[in-house]
Amino acid sequence: MREQTWQRFRSSGRRSGRRRAVPVAVAAGVMAVGVLAPPAAFAAAGPDTVQQGLTSLVRTDGVPAALASVKDREGRTRTYTAGAGDLATGSKVPVDGQVRIGSNTKTFTAVVVLQLVGEGKIGLDASVETYLPGLVRGEGIDGRHIKVRQLLQHTSGLPNYVKYLADEPRYYVPRELLDLALRHKAEFDPGKKWEYSNTNYVLAGLIVEKVTGHSVAKEMDRRIIKRIGLRHTYFPAPGDATIREAHPKGYDRDVAGAPLDVTEFDPSWGWAAGQMISTNSDLNQFFTALLAGRLLPPAQLAQMHTTVPAGAPFADGARYGLGLVSTPLSCGGVYWGHGGSTTGYETRGGVTAKGRAANIAVTTQPSDGATMKRVESLVDKALCH
Repeated sequence: MREQTWQRFRSSGRRSGRRRAVPVAVAAGVMAVGVLAPPAAFAAAGPDTVQQGLTSLVRTDGVPAALASVKDREGRTRTYTAGAGDLATGSKVPVDGQVRIGSNTKTFTAVVVLQLVGEGKIGLDASVETYLPGLVRGEGIDGRHIKVRQLLQHTSGLPNYVKYLADEPRYYVPRELLDLALRHKAEFDPGKKWEYSNTNYVLAGLIVEKVTGHSVAKEMDRRIIKRIGLRHTYFPAPGDATIREAHPKGYDRDVAGAPLDVTEFDPSWGWAAGQMISTNSDLNQFFTALLAGRLLPPAQLAQMHTTVPAGAPFADGARYGLGLVSTPLSCGGVYWGHGGSTTGYETRGGVTAKGRAANIAVTTQPSDGATMKRVESLVDKALCH
């Protein structure tokens, strides 16, 4: 791994800064595959809209590959691919292949925290100090004045450690990530504003580990992944730079502008804020189960849905709950999800109140805001049509 490429690994779960996509995917050719299960899942216009949108992202926007999974109200799923799974060989994109899901990890972390709230082991309005005494101190930063709720909602004012990561790829322990943030001044007083910061979810993960005595990965696996049968979702073990199952490669650019394979790297800098790996279909299953009340008691699910206005990097009109984002739909109402950006991959999607679900992944982080809007627009189309 080239040392200069580590800058590509510094992207937060959902940063507003974007890097250029890799247009050589067009030169590699466009492959489009729709897999239907069962064939009558959707009317003809629905599949065409999604497939055409993915193909356009490859041909026009230059993403190397695009994948989607769309589930209707009856639970029938259709998956789609476009582009090349490997630019070097031109191989097809694995159907419903695994991708790094970035900040969708935050929703998993929030669910575990809220389950512990329901069990009486964590208080949403208790201070961080209650669980991590003396740990959170800095200029304008005091864990005695920051609530657990404010961590989950990004209203704590904590600086985002991602801005200060060193320029070399390596393994990070969570305390290192927190310490990076605490060397810098608070962005604002707790509760006064909303601002996205991965540091919030590192602290949330540390609280989970302190309260349960187990790793956050073990708690996610026990409380969510095994509970609802997510067969292709996992939290990579320390030192695991691979993606276990069939997957499209993730790309960035090297310093000369050539496509750079960044599929394998140590994801520990994301930890409870952005380390997980999954598939589009598993994400649909997760958010569907969450919204259906299969993961949280009604009181905690209602708290999760209590939102405040969110700014960049989310779409216009988005509101942030407790690890859950509502985004307006062009056909009326909203959908609930999160989305994630990480090295080599971008994911967007969610679930409607009527049970329709869609998730889209592309195999680079688009630097072009227009490309991101087209990804988000395609999610909207998949959920509305």
